[in-house]
Amino acid sequence: MRVTFWGAARTVTGSKHLLAGHGGTVLLDCGLFQGRRAESEARNRALPFLAGSVDTLVLSHAHIDHSGAIPLLVKSGFEGPIHATPATADLCRAMLLDAAHIQMKDAEFLNRRRGRRRGKETVLPLYDTGDVEQALGQFRPQPYGEPFEVRPDVSVTFHEAGHILGAAHVEVRWKEKGSEGSLVFSGDLGRPDRPIIRDPAPLPHADHLIIEGTYGGKTHPNDDSLLQALERVVHGAIERGGRIVVPAFAVGRTQEVVYALTQLEEAKRIPELPIYLDSPLANQVQSIVAKHSEVFDDETNAAIARGEDPLGMRRVVALRETEESMKLNDKPGTFVTIAASGMAEAGRVLHHLRHTVEDPRNVIVIVGYQAEGTLGKRLVDRVPEIKIFGEPFTLRAQVEVLNGFSAHADHPALVAQAVNCSPRKGCAIVHADLERAEALRAGLPSGMATRIPIEGETWELA
Repeated sequence: MRVTFWGAARTVTGSKHLLAGHGGTVLLDCGLFQGRRAESEARNRALPFLAGSVDTLVLSHAHIDHSGAIPLLVKSGFEGPIHATPATADLCRAMLLDAAHIQMKDAEFLNRRRGRRRGKETVLPLYDTGDVEQALGQFRPQPYGEPFEVRPDVSVTFHEAGHILGAAHVEVRWKEKGSEGSLVFSGDLGRPDRPIIRDPAPLPHADHLIIEGTYGGKTHPNDDSLLQALERVVHGAIERGGRIVVPAFAVGRTQEVVYALTQLEEAKRIPELPIYLDSPLANQVQSIVAKHSEVFDDETNAAIARGEDPLGMRRVVALRETEESMKLNDKPGTFVTIAASGMAEAGRVLHHLRHTVEDPRNVIVIVGYQAEGTLGKRLVDRVPEIKIFGEPFTLRAQVEVLNGFSAHADHPALVAQAVNCSPRKGCAIVHADLERAEALRAGLPSGMATRIPIEGETWELA
């Protein structure tokens, strides 16, 4: 058995890890690379392996950098089953159809512009909604904790990852040439004691471990510090009379931001502010989250039983039509707008930023990891001039980075999980830039053989 790292190697996004043996191939995740637009376009246009050579896909969770290339895989010839938890399968329906819709609209826009220029090739989306529907028909939902066979002599078990709704770490066990072996793929690991969903389960013992390292060397602030920082941001905006714009991923981060704002309001630490959720996808996700109580923690289920609203379903104003979104541009006073995308690369948040960035009264709140080359990263770096839709803007608004909202495990939690797994034949660190991966490796036990693979590198699982 061997695994080849075709994505998220010395970078955070584009998860693709191909497990191959004498009985066939299993692909762990099939995500899109997210970063500089030209690089993303080049890397996402073609798969680095033959789609038809993949027998089975096992998906850790629904985030686009883990699932977003699935319709392209199917379009390119993959006909096998796609195994995921029930919640992940439901989220993928909403998220992949949304991704296809955005790609089709972007291609239509670019082709209209290029139509005025001779010799320009027609822009095609990576995939369309028909490709997504075909892919969705290949999903095979699997519950947590119950082994299922993906190939003769190869079984997989999903365990709670505590990252987002439905996220799992993946335990793979096989028999080959009379010997047994095992591998655990962490997917994206969550944090203990976070609201709404259950805590991550300990990684099971295995021969080999593939672990994410997004926040290697970094420690997240505790909940009290995070709430204090958010309280300070809100009061600052109120004093200036400015608005608050939060670019946030539709799954996970949006729900946590709403939860934190609700906590502060109920404690009378901030006044009740209008909260607008301006993302058709996030609104769909809210409904999907509400129906999967099997992944909620005990506190959330108890609150729902008491008739409370821990998911913020009644607290936010959901904007669905473009006209409703546009009206916020003229709305006076302080209010909160949460909109996708989380890295500010697409979606309605760009329109809100366009009307926000040049006014020093306003504040942009960054609540998650920002990949190199994205507008979100340029905001974090406070680049004096940024471009939105190709138009230059001077960054005068406040920018606040609240990494405490991250759904990823920090360095101490990653080390604890790796130690619990205790991979006797080695560990590979993925989903991290080189600096963060090196920091995580430095924190692991000296006796744990650890590698930081490059893209295309193969690890023989002896």
